[in-house]
Amino acid sequence: MSLRTAQIRLVSSHPEVYEPCDDSFALVDALLADRINLVEHHPVLCMEVGCGSGYVITSLALMLGQEVPGVQYIATDINPYAVEVTRKTLEAHNVHADLINTDIASGLEKRLAGLVDVMVVNPPYVPTPEDEVGREGIASAWAGGENGRAVIDKILPSADKLLSKRGWLYLVTLTANDPSQICLQMMEKGYAARIVVQRSTEEENLHIIKFWRDFDIQMDAKDIVPNKAAPVGVMDTLLSQVHRLSFRRSASSNNN
Repeated sequence: MSLRTAQIRLVSSHPEVYEPCDDSFALVDALLADRINLVEHHPVLCMEVGCGSGYVITSLALMLGQEVPGVQYIATDINPYAVEVTRKTLEAHNVHADLINTDIASGLEKRLAGLVDVMVVNPPYVPTPEDEVGREGIASAWAGGENGRAVIDKILPSADKLLSKRGWLYLVTLTANDPSQICLQMMEKGYAARIVVQRSTEEENLHIIKFWRDFDIQMDAKDIVPNKAAPVGVMDTLLSQVHRLSFRRSASSNNN
């Protein structure tokens, strides 16, 4: 049986490249939890934005393996060292992806518009001063600006352009990013959402959210007004509300 995830001992590294950590593992665990759906989805094009060490895109390629033949993989990163590290990680696991050194998907949006069936993103989500966003080297992997949303808010409209009609987006978020508001923002664009993995560590509370197109819920999103200052308990309630709106039809139609 083929490997399901990349082996850490075979993941390449560099001082200026973010190594796999709790958020990387949570994202891969979310893909594993949804693996049967991914295989049945038969994606043609999978893309990772911000590939870092290459652990996630390599793991995705290994998960789909021989069961989904003919899949093409693309990975981007603003950090040129990350592109090279990802290349070595892919080679160590005998899988392939086209690697592009660019900011999010700059230069690719027209060529790939409406073609990406699966997108995975572990964005810079840590709240930092705005002037730290987009710096060269490893800082680009975590600096997210105010509320950690500076890069996320650029990724979401890009994802909307790139995703196919049946496209899925798996996004790592932190509680401080206000994931309930992110869900509402995507609902207004016609996306349903669900939390695939929620994980608490000593330092952070992570949500791996899956989005997919469902234009029937566009109007519903406008009926909910998020409270950005809400405490964690209220935020969880809002997430549950978004979850119910996304899945109130039959279980079969909800199992994307």
